[in-house]
Amino acid sequence: MLLPSSGFGMNSAMDDINLIQQAQRHHLVVREIGEEIDLEIGPGDDDPSFGNTTLIGGPPRESSTEEQGETKQMEMVSPLPGDAQDMSKTQPGKRKKKVVKRWREEWADTYKWAYVDMKDGTARIFCSVCREYGRKHRRNPYGNEGSRNMQMSALEEHNNSLLHKEALRLQMASKEKITTDKPIYVKALISKTAGSILEATLKRDPHEAEFIQAVQEAVHALERVIAKNSHYIRIMERLVEPERMIVFRVPWVDDRGETHVNRGFRVQFNQSMGPCRGGIRFHPSMNLSITKFLGFSQTLKNALSPYKLGGAAGGSDFDPKGKSDNEIMRFCQSFMSEMYRYLGPDKDLPSEEIGVGTREMGYLFGQYRRLAGHFQGSFTGPRIFWSGASLRTEATGYGLVFFAQLILADMNKELKGLRCVVSGSGKIAMHVLEKLIAYGALPITVSDSRGYLVDEEGFDYMKIALLRDIKAQQRSLRDYSKTYARSKYYDEAKPWNERCDVAFACASQNEIEQSDAINLVNAGCRLLVEGSNMPCTPEAADFLKKASVLIAPAMAAGTGGVVAGELELNHECSLMHWSPEDFESKLQEAMKQTYQRSMKAAADFGYQKENPEALVHGAVISSFLTIAQAMTDQGCV
Repeated sequence: MLLPSSGFGMNSAMDDINLIQQAQRHHLVVREIGEEIDLEIGPGDDDPSFGNTTLIGGPPRESSTEEQGETKQMEMVSPLPGDAQDMSKTQPGKRKKKVVKRWREEWADTYKWAYVDMKDGTARIFCSVCREYGRKHRRNPYGNEGSRNMQMSALEEHNNSLLHKEALRLQMASKEKITTDKPIYVKALISKTAGSILEATLKRDPHEAEFIQAVQEAVHALERVIAKNSHYIRIMERLVEPERMIVFRVPWVDDRGETHVNRGFRVQFNQSMGPCRGGIRFHPSMNLSITKFLGFSQTLKNALSPYKLGGAAGGSDFDPKGKSDNEIMRFCQSFMSEMYRYLGPDKDLPSEEIGVGTREMGYLFGQYRRLAGHFQGSFTGPRIFWSGASLRTEATGYGLVFFAQLILADMNKELKGLRCVVSGSGKIAMHVLEKLIAYGALPITVSDSRGYLVDEEGFDYMKIALLRDIKAQQRSLRDYSKTYARSKYYDEAKPWNERCDVAFACASQNEIEQSDAINLVNAGCRLLVEGSNMPCTPEAADFLKKASVLIAPAMAAGTGGVVAGELELNHECSLMHWSPEDFESKLQEAMKQTYQRSMKAAADFGYQKENPEALVHGAVISSFLTIAQAMTDQGCV
């Protein structure tokens, strides 16, 4: 028997023996000596001292290629002692206790950074940022994700791991890269003068894909208007450039005392019609391009509503999901510490958007009141004690259904009995479901960021209450199927392939791609109601128009929120509380006026009612002409 020339092999063998002996004491299973060590729970109870026990003396180190080759050679010529070999052979097969899966599910509910998924037939805890699991997150390479003792420090280990931080950085960088490198889909324009407006925008902001898309759609709708009066070219050139863009840092401190920095935005796009009105969105994807697109769309939407207001938008790339109330409060206070000087009843009136609800608006308003030194009530939100209208949150969702009913009435149809698919599961989507049920329609879907839920029997008020509870607890829509077994949740899918008559897009921008548009047409959809701003990509919108699918644009269909906000801030209305019946009556009347104005503008410029583009183009034309008149009267400012 050959002996190694150095003590390295003997030390390595002794370490392996010690490792096996410790594994026996802690009821752990070692895969095989010489491989990467992966510890799992085996038969027996968890040892509370495991987390504080050192498995191998001294810090782990990576051996060089030379040492690895030498080690392999030594293992070939110098096998382990017989006792050690017998011990390794008699180790039982790897078997996990039920406690592992149970604790994994509790992890996913307790720590928002994690979710449970299957990997090679085994339930694992995955990081929601880097999509990795187990020890790949942690500084401790021997961390056992099933050990109770390790669970207490798992969140800290995960957040402090270099791999996780790098994954987070790369994730944010990849989002910026996607926005920057996204190819711009440019439609062919008949008018060269209209094309010049788009060319100037492309030259000035070549990387702002969402904003360019919004401008392109508006210019395409205004071709006949611009061709009729060249004066509107100069107006449009000024309109597509915001009056004011504010970008600032938002530092805040989490519950562990660590400092974070996010970026805040506010774009006051146009104030020719009055003080700005627009939402505040908190979402990781938020950037200047999306803020400008939202502000431009809000400007046109506000001009189309019966109440004339300017347009604005803002927000931050802060993600409120998984944050505590105190963390969200500190972030909102820091955000408002910079924003308050640009707000006011005669300047800018912020409202809710994605990621900003009752809680966030309350924190924002509280900090604004503190810094401004007076109670102006210039924020719009669902809090009755500091706003007038009692149905603020329902207004946008109800308005979408009212608008769909107006379109169907012109076609001698009604919503009763129609199958409706709805995307999203936020406030707007929930209120769309409510009003569809009231009209006798059959809503069958909702969706979230990971997939969609379909209930062929249709939702009712009890089911909507369950959906709200699920969302309030930040659980997956998949949990709905535990109560209603006939429903089904589809991962990584969209609801647009479900058979339907009417579709309501209430999730986010560009949620309907060309493939989704094809699915919608094949599913029998004849009407698409846009609840979110710009939900269709240009390719999808073109396909739907060619397939004669009517589109109710968000610019017109979504004015319900503008109407409710103006009623809140109206001095006479703020002294009383509207009953639901009175409020719905005023909302229906406002939606009817918006629909009629859009159809009249379309007819004035030669778009027939049967034309799928009539309502989309008519809404843009009507709002643009209103803004253009105000900008002309006020001069070049």
